[in-house]
Amino acid sequence: MQAKVLAFAGSLRSGSFNKKLLLHAIAAGHKAGAVITHIDLKDYPLPMYDGDDEEASGLPDNAKRLKALFMDHQGLLLALPEYNSSMSAVFKNTIDWVSRPLPDEAEYLICFKDKLAALLSASPGILGGQRGLVSAKSVLENIGTMVMPTHVSLPKANQKFDANGMLLDDKKSQDIASLVSNFWQTLTKLHL
Repeated sequence: MQAKVLAFAGSLRSGSFNKKLLLHAIAAGHKAGAVITHIDLKDYPLPMYDGDDEEASGLPDNAKRLKALFMDHQGLLLALPEYNSSMSAVFKNTIDWVSRPLPDEAEYLICFKDKLAALLSASPGILGGQRGLVSAKSVLENIGTMVMPTHVSLPKANQKFDANGMLLDDKKSQDIASLVSNFWQTLTKLHL
């Protein structure tokens, strides 16, 4: 089976530094031979998770669409912003909805089983969003997703992209290429 990667940023903002960072990671993935599906969470609007709403109406259509994408991909390439030292609400809400079982599912959290994730972050701060990655990694691992032991964070991201969104930091570009190449090689080996 050919492994596939689902790539998205945990931000809705059109000018998001993490969306820009993700594009560089996707380009590195393509160079490494990865099969990548790139989505924007803005195209899958969801209400805040509410168990009463789920009980009354089931999963929203966009949650079902996202869940199907998760099920169809073995890898997750995620560029996640740090909001107040944690993950963004849109990323957590996405995980909360996608984690909910459909009536015909025999196994809980099945769309996270045997997944491998690679994490990146960008932030104007000096830590580059690393604190947000700690919380995201904890959540992902607790629901059954393996996370690559290394990540890439881009501090002072507001100074690291040109007007066309090109990354100006050659060292970080190399770090991204290395992370994504290792991620793809590992994912391919896991899913031979």
